[in-house]
Amino acid sequence: MFNSLAIFVIYNGPELYGTGFKVLLFPSLTREENAPLSAETRWKDRAETVIIGGGCIGVSLAYHLAKAGMKDVVLLEKSELTAGSTWHAAGLTTYFHPGINLKKIHYASIKLYEKLEEETGQVVGFHQPGSIRIATTPVRVDEFKYQMTRTGWHATEQYIIEPEKIQEMFPLLNMNKILAGLYNPGDGHIDPYSLTMALAAGARKYGALLKYPAPVTSLIPRSDGTWDVETPQGSMRANRIVNAAGFWAREVGKMVGLEHPLIPVQHQYVVTSTIPEVKALKRELPVLRDLEGSYYLRQERDGLLFGPYESQEKMKVQDSWVTNGVPPGFGKELFESDLDRIMEHVEAAMEMVPVLKKADIINIVNGPITYSPDILPMVGPHQGVRNYWVAIGFGYGIIHAGGVGKYLSDWILHGEPPFDLIELDPNRYGKWTTTQYTEAKARESYGFNNIVGYPKEERFAGRPTQRVSGLYKILESKCSMGFHAGWEQPHWFYKPGQDTQYRPSFRRTNWFEPVGSEYKQVMQSVGVIDLSPFGKFNIKGQDSVRLLDHLFANVIPKVGFTNISHMLTPKGRVYAELTVSHQTPGEFLLITGSGSELHDIRWIEEEAVNGGYDVEIKNITDELGVLGIAGPQARKVLQKLTSEDLSDDVFKFLQTKSLKVSNIPVTAIRISYTGELGWELYHRREDSVALYDIIMNAGQEEGIDNFGTYAMNALRLEKAFRAWGSEMNCDTNPLEAGLDYFIKLNKPADFIGKQALKQIKAKGLKRRLVCLTLATDDVDPEGNESIWYDGKVVGNTTSGSYSYSVQKSLAFAYVPVELSKVGQQVEVELLGTNYPATVIQEPLVLTEPARNRLRKKNGKDKI
Repeated sequence: MFNSLAIFVIYNGPELYGTGFKVLLFPSLTREENAPLSAETRWKDRAETVIIGGGCIGVSLAYHLAKAGMKDVVLLEKSELTAGSTWHAAGLTTYFHPGINLKKIHYASIKLYEKLEEETGQVVGFHQPGSIRIATTPVRVDEFKYQMTRTGWHATEQYIIEPEKIQEMFPLLNMNKILAGLYNPGDGHIDPYSLTMALAAGARKYGALLKYPAPVTSLIPRSDGTWDVETPQGSMRANRIVNAAGFWAREVGKMVGLEHPLIPVQHQYVVTSTIPEVKALKRELPVLRDLEGSYYLRQERDGLLFGPYESQEKMKVQDSWVTNGVPPGFGKELFESDLDRIMEHVEAAMEMVPVLKKADIINIVNGPITYSPDILPMVGPHQGVRNYWVAIGFGYGIIHAGGVGKYLSDWILHGEPPFDLIELDPNRYGKWTTTQYTEAKARESYGFNNIVGYPKEERFAGRPTQRVSGLYKILESKCSMGFHAGWEQPHWFYKPGQDTQYRPSFRRTNWFEPVGSEYKQVMQSVGVIDLSPFGKFNIKGQDSVRLLDHLFANVIPKVGFTNISHMLTPKGRVYAELTVSHQTPGEFLLITGSGSELHDIRWIEEEAVNGGYDVEIKNITDELGVLGIAGPQARKVLQKLTSEDLSDDVFKFLQTKSLKVSNIPVTAIRISYTGELGWELYHRREDSVALYDIIMNAGQEEGIDNFGTYAMNALRLEKAFRAWGSEMNCDTNPLEAGLDYFIKLNKPADFIGKQALKQIKAKGLKRRLVCLTLATDDVDPEGNESIWYDGKVVGNTTSGSYSYSVQKSLAFAYVPVELSKVGQQVEVELLGTNYPATVIQEPLVLTEPARNRLRKKNGKDKI
């Protein structure tokens, strides 16, 4: 009971925001004191990079840029270093992250922090007792197994440990409910203030200028892409600016005309006085994360510190800051504590760690941290504003600071990201991201901090946005919708009597049979799918062909035709995959995946400006709807509705034509990601309902029906179609991904990445993408699972599904070249079990055009 936990909050320190009291902050926090480094008195009129914000993120970027050799790195801080969210953070550090490449960010941060004191001479107060995540339910144990296979092919150490080992490492636990633990050696905590001061010392050592107090009052873009940065001390010309302003990031964004979707939330943690049982320990306790109790707990000197994440109904959003701005002068202040809000978590902590019942609370810290809608930060260059970069929205800035500083520094210096982190792309948000949406999602994300992380997870707060296709109201009662860059898109459809609930699972769940029916529908008859979330760009102008020839590794399609093309980075990695349709001479329609819309157009716009190309680039994503129709009966259904000859000899595969479907104008492209006979029909968004109704009515005789993206994924995997973001991204080159057919190294244009690819080809590949079949029980690969051979992890899956044709699991995977031959046996780790897998000849199922060619060559009976 809480009555047994005495509270002694001592008011004797910085101002408690919203009250007239003072509170003693960190009376017991382990802080290895560094004397604050005095601010610079000098000023520069020119800078290569100006970083706005002196928290741990901004200072880390300054450190990394300067260390890498950039001259004229300037950091401007409005008050003093660490003001904002850094100074009051709990300082947790962990190798763990459920995301794939964010593990690399965590890893880089910890490795930097381990050496920073030696490098800079500044004490950082880094403790590494390890950490344990606690599982008290069977589904949580499954989650640990799921995360283990996603970590096995990374450098991070991670283990599932038994209750006996947990008790040995953390002897103060009540073990009654504990089933297992997820243990990361090397995890721990660091003093945020000392960390930032050490990074600052390093930045200065390598030549960066850290100027404070120097509030930025205005940002003025110039025609050459540079910026005039105005402060009370004067103006500074910068080649680029980086917004790293923490919960002031919205204010900085408004200076350049952007509304960053960020919101401050209040986060509390509690510090106890000395606890005799803790003081008696011979080694520091590992950091504990009780996931069902939704709190973290660590040792703080001879006491304990614990911080809960309360539910979205109870958590507190500082929404007044969104409407009215951050109060002037707010820097190292806190909010009034509110124990009632976190009482259920306090009680859970006392049950799990009983010594807390007798502990005295000497401090409650309630400070602002900034959340983006999906809890992940926004990192990288921003579309629509030249040379404006962001590093904002960090709910966990201490563990991200070191790695993100290095990541952004490498990107700025080398012109491409060092590895793929599209989940952090600031351009994943758009005009559809309203303040109301941001608040609803931030509440949900905060409250869901410790919920079970399932594959194919959906979160429903803030939905739908204004960005729904014309078919949303017709389809929403018939299917389970998925969220794609603000859009709602059908994942799978249900029939009367079927379970319609959202039931996430690590195993096959209620959508497994319905998706099988949709697969059969497309393979045997005809299906319709809403593809409106595709990103859609129109490019035209006298230099359009020359620009696209420079951007894409494939040749430019002839007028009236479409091809699959890839934009590569200078180092020859796959930045994007698009379909390119040459509609009229010099005018193109480019199509990309929903999650890549602004990511891709930013790259195109940047190359167009830097190269001085005379082109007009227009994002028409929200103007056009897209319907896909696929299956052996697709031609028969569509032919009823148009006078255009759709026969195979007249409307060829990868051809594009403007036509009318029952008087509705469409751009029809003969292509389908299912690999079956099909068309994508691009039309005015307001025509979506009429077009859908016409097609569905016309296909009644053929048994037409809907299908969703889950069925499409199963179909594309059987056809061995790669997906950007899975089989290819900025971590992969197109040769190892098996995209040779689309890469024209002999075309005259010197496309981006061409020289790098020639070198990669000359050196030879180290790994290849292969297709695997595996016999499992009730679980299928999703992607990012470990591949085992001869007792070692040798690779990873990239995506997977159940093959409804051969009734086995199917996966793409990267393996060493020597293990890539057809017939090679390996193992795929799924939920703690290694399943035998075989490299197969791809594709598992021939595409419709390939079947047609064989039919014409060999005769129908041989297909």
